[in-house]
Amino acid sequence: MEQWAPLELDPAGIGAEPGPRGLADHLRGSADLGELLAEHKALVFRGFHVTTSELDEVMDLLLPNRLAYVHGNSPRTKVGQNVYTSTEYPPEFDISMHNEMSYAHQWPERLMFFCAVAPETGGATPLVDGMRWLGSLDDEVREAFAKGVRYTQNLHGGKGFGKSWQDTFETDQRDVVEEFLSTSGSEFAWRPDGGLRVSQVRPSTTVHPVTGDEVWFNQADQWHAAGLGDETAAALYQIMGEEDLPQSVTFADGSPIPADHVRQIRDRGLTEAVDVDWRVGDVLLIDNVAVGHGRRSFTGPRRILVAMSD
Repeated sequence: MEQWAPLELDPAGIGAEPGPRGLADHLRGSADLGELLAEHKALVFRGFHVTTSELDEVMDLLLPNRLAYVHGNSPRTKVGQNVYTSTEYPPEFDISMHNEMSYAHQWPERLMFFCAVAPETGGATPLVDGMRWLGSLDDEVREAFAKGVRYTQNLHGGKGFGKSWQDTFETDQRDVVEEFLSTSGSEFAWRPDGGLRVSQVRPSTTVHPVTGDEVWFNQADQWHAAGLGDETAAALYQIMGEEDLPQSVTFADGSPIPADHVRQIRDRGLTEAVDVDWRVGDVLLIDNVAVGHGRRSFTGPRRILVAMSD
């Protein structure tokens, strides 16, 4: 399969004035942004030196309907109108490839990343073509996942390990959460300690709505303890049983997913990935169905903001 890389766009290349205003003017006059994104799957806008104070106008043009991170499982801080920090995960670890919220009944079609502070070393955002990721997996693995996977979350009520249901759904109203989950095909139950248990079956692949390409589209390797590494998984199992983990995953019928399958998915996704190394002011737009993303480990401060749209 032909090698893939995101399309990089700079002022000279697209005939735009340098600076955030030039980028905004170009986007405002561009009628083919959707077609360009469908063709190239990810776009890097570089050399426009966008600043945090000028980001809103660019975001409004790239993300027509900015979404809240409701039912998101990653630790983030909300810093603006449906704008969040990227995953607040220890910098010494890589984050494996995934499509944002592929475990949910609805997911964003577009993601935008903005570099406010570049790391001293590392910290790239790797991107993987979902077709290449699917094609890299052994037939045995693809066949095993053919009937989908079951994701299970244990969300505490304000004190505990992992995320609370209040943070996850951005509300403290139980009836709002119940309505959301009832319309999403999820099974759920409130626990005596005030926590919430949610379970849902989702497919392992999906078909891109524009191109018709089948892509790998699940987060089994991130929800499975083996995806964290053997030592971390062993430590978790000593603290609590699998049924009580903040998040876990099985095949759709409830049978366990072999650890070797999980490691293959994780490792081949990272191997197939292309790194986007950050410079301050960079803006990255990705098609969340066509492309998975992750994070390389880093040193020094790093501040990447994220927003999403349907």
